[in-house]
Amino acid sequence: MKVFFPSSFSFSPSIHDVSCVYARSPVVKFSPTITVVGDGVLSPRVASFSSRGPSPSFPGILKPDIAAPGVAILAAQGGSYVFKSGTSTAVPHVSAVTALLKSVHPDWTPAMIKSAIVTTASVTDRFGMPIQADAVPRKLADPFDFGGGHMNPDRAVDPGLVYDLDAKEYNKFFNCTIGLVDGCGSYQLNLNLPSIAVSDLKNQVTVWRTVTNVGLMDATYQAVVEAPAGVVVSVEPSVISFTADGSRSTTFRMTFTAKQRVQGGYTFGSLTWFDQSAHSVRIPIAVRTVIQDFIADTS
Repeated sequence: MKVFFPSSFSFSPSIHDVSCVYARSPVVKFSPTITVVGDGVLSPRVASFSSRGPSPSFPGILKPDIAAPGVAILAAQGGSYVFKSGTSTAVPHVSAVTALLKSVHPDWTPAMIKSAIVTTASVTDRFGMPIQADAVPRKLADPFDFGGGHMNPDRAVDPGLVYDLDAKEYNKFFNCTIGLVDGCGSYQLNLNLPSIAVSDLKNQVTVWRTVTNVGLMDATYQAVVEAPAGVVVSVEPSVISFTADGSRSTTFRMTFTAKQRVQGGYTFGSLTWFDQSAHSVRIPIAVRTVIQDFIADTS
């Protein structure tokens, strides 16, 4: 879970509010707490203390999944209220949205709800600028900062397409993690998650995904790819159609081909399915090109 600055937050007096002069009798000035609301606040923004990907244990699973408000959140504590920051204040936001989606779509599986939240998230702030991540220095946020992006509950109610996953597949994945099943690398890549992470692209890798139509019965979607730098990406089929008397699910494949032989770092992109109406179903992509395993990058 990631954490974000909300649309308003408070600043408490700190060392930055102290004015000093060099004299025998120094003067200290404390400014009162103020609240900034509206256009004067840069949000959402990934907090500096928020954990980042990639996952060292399972690099074929992109983490985190989603971002939610988690800085200066007014929370109940004892018999009063306090401002709290951390992943513990971000989780309730996602839990509440999950419960609301389940109330609207009682037949949806947990994987469908997760997919709806991830694929409809925003990667821009309210000004239309890319979301930033607090770091040293501050940088543009990427999928290892916020996963699919900053969640948007209104859009998640009607995602158009979802990436569903049977609970049994998670059991198989667990067996991979404890060494009971071979080929876990390939299994991680093809787990039907609303994200793709390729951690060892040497030449070419093919990844499979299945989408389920939960929108209009008759719909056609066009694939739009933002390819990670240094990688050629193809989608087959690039157009998928659904009819009232046809299947509600379809499978597609994405092929990633390295354009250069470089022991590189991760680069990022996305795959978005657009239909003729308002649906935009986006999943994040992270790819790392390699020449050989276990070779450190050098400058």
